[in-house]
Amino acid sequence: MSEEKVKLEKLDENRYIVRRTGAMRVDGIVYIDEELLGYLGTNESVEQVRNVATLPGIVRASLAVPDIHWGYGFPIGGVAAFDVDEGVISPGGVGYDIN
Repeated sequence: MSEEKVKLEKLDENRYIVRRTGAMRVDGIVYIDEELLGYLGTNESVEQVRNVATLPGIVRASLAVPDIHWGYGFPIGGVAAFDVDEGVISPGGVGYDIN
């Protein structure tokens, strides 16, 4: 993971954006309010939002819901849609660790 802190930019009361940079194909959007944002504590889960945004065929944005926390590939609470022809299927996005 990158040592550089992922920059979150406030869009509105409940949404923050990770702007598309580098290998990202889309922006990342985290649905969270300021109070919960203070509980994130670590940068790993937001870095994972950025990593998901690099996957082939991702559509619109890499998303995360308010309970976001670090996972195996996707952050827990991460959401992404992929084009049926150009996209990927990622076991990290479907909870393979709990069967």
